[in-house]
Amino acid sequence: MTQTALWGDRIALHYRLCSDDGAEAINTFDDEEPVILTLGNGEIESNMESCLIDLEVGRRYTFKLEAEQAFGLHNPEQVMELPLDAFPDEEFEVGSLIEFTLPEGDTLPGQIVSKTATHATVDFNHPLSGCTVNFEVKIIEILEA
Repeated sequence: MTQTALWGDRIALHYRLCSDDGAEAINTFDDEEPVILTLGNGEIESNMESCLIDLEVGRRYTFKLEAEQAFGLHNPEQVMELPLDAFPDEEFEVGSLIEFTLPEGDTLPGQIVSKTATHATVDFNHPLSGCTVNFEVKIIEILEA
């Protein structure tokens, strides 16, 4: 009997996210250990999580999600110019991804878009926002329901 993933299942999977032009954001297929998540806990974007329901264990699937279904449209209000003293002490270059700690303790990643002697422009949008996303996935195992 073929096993399929259902809401509430804890699953082990490998996945790959890339834009339509092939720019890869993440690929766990080459990792030794799969990603573990529980369906319905919101550990990944909701539309991607919905793609996993009723998938057969062991089969590889690819889904094409429009920007609104994946990480949303690019929001220009989430691009900010910050003084360099707001950054961690580490050196960084244009293109670097840096995690900022918010006052309540959460972290927010931002990508450096440009840099001057005194300021840097940081894009806090997801790197795949505004892009059609290819979501490739293979459920390795259903660990528990």
